[in-house]
Amino acid sequence: MAPPNTEKLQSELTHRQSSSAIKFERDYLPPNFTIKELRQTIPPHCFERDTLKSFGYTIKDLAIVGALAYAATFIDSHLPLALRYIAWPTYWFFCGAFATGIWVIAHECGHQAFSPSKKINNTVGFILHSALLVPYHSWRISHSKHHKHTGHVNKDQVFVPKTRSLLGLPLKDVDTPQMNHSVLEDTPFITLINLIGQQLLGWPLYLIFNCSGQVYDGRWANHFNPNSPIFDPKNFTDIIISDIGIIIGLSAIFYFSYIYSFITVVKYYLIPYFIVNHWLVLITYLQHTDPKLPHYRENQWNFVRGAVCTVDRHIGFLDSIFHRITSTHVAHHLFSTMPHYHAEEATIHIKKVLGHYYIFDDTPIFEALWRSFASCKFIEDEGDIIFYKN
Repeated sequence: MAPPNTEKLQSELTHRQSSSAIKFERDYLPPNFTIKELRQTIPPHCFERDTLKSFGYTIKDLAIVGALAYAATFIDSHLPLALRYIAWPTYWFFCGAFATGIWVIAHECGHQAFSPSKKINNTVGFILHSALLVPYHSWRISHSKHHKHTGHVNKDQVFVPKTRSLLGLPLKDVDTPQMNHSVLEDTPFITLINLIGQQLLGWPLYLIFNCSGQVYDGRWANHFNPNSPIFDPKNFTDIIISDIGIIIGLSAIFYFSYIYSFITVVKYYLIPYFIVNHWLVLITYLQHTDPKLPHYRENQWNFVRGAVCTVDRHIGFLDSIFHRITSTHVAHHLFSTMPHYHAEEATIHIKKVLGHYYIFDDTPIFEALWRSFASCKFIEDEGDIIFYKN
């Protein structure tokens, strides 16, 4: 028996997958629920914000990070060299994970979900985010715009899909649709390098250069300049306050580097900091980037359609450490002032109404990351409801 022609089989599989995706796009009907219909399905207590309960989660996370840092002080002085190579990565992993949980709590403060008090929300959020080198108010403002325009091709603020023309790709050939899904195929090695760069540097590049954000006619958009096109004139003071928080955070890094050495700061703070950045980018990227998710232009977009244009995922035991921001993100986008400790219950009720419009993906998280990064490259320049292509 002759051996199978693997190239031909792969070509046929790609063609079938592409044809199936195109049929799905053509047949897709957007949801027409109202926010009132969805809210009515959720028990009223899910919208109640408990300041003491929120502080309880905050204190717990801070205490765990503090205990981990204290335990780490014994690694070099009490452990043999071989065990240090296990102990330090263990510290980095768990410190980064619980610090990500602290990031999520500060994120809730930005949504005014931590407490009924705006002053408490902004004070706690500013302190926690500044400690993680996040410009609290600057991010709060741009993130609010993201929530108000999620899934809108021209108004969303992060992970905005690039169009075929923006990438300089050839025009779509309607006679050979399978080619439209492979024009940006990279070798796995190049894809891996780009993916690692995104995971390690994506967050600071977004803050400084607005990478993956909305395009503003060639103007430099960033989260530190109060005159950035991201912001309105009324935001000027808040941006300056955010910058002061970053200056204080950086000053603390320089101070402790001087007192204890830069290597010490790297081991205790900077490596967990980059792990936080990694989880932040991975979580938000996969929430809004998936071959199954539509994007909308003005004629078809509305708030509910954009809000359900996200994916819920479980991430194992980390889901609890991250305060279930990965598994209840649809509920969060529909009702962003709902505290995280009620979102799981709300999700149960929302799923019943949304039906097949509720998207949950249980693909292993890094497999899903690779799939989305390799598959979601661009969208077409025309059409009011569009899906990613590669």
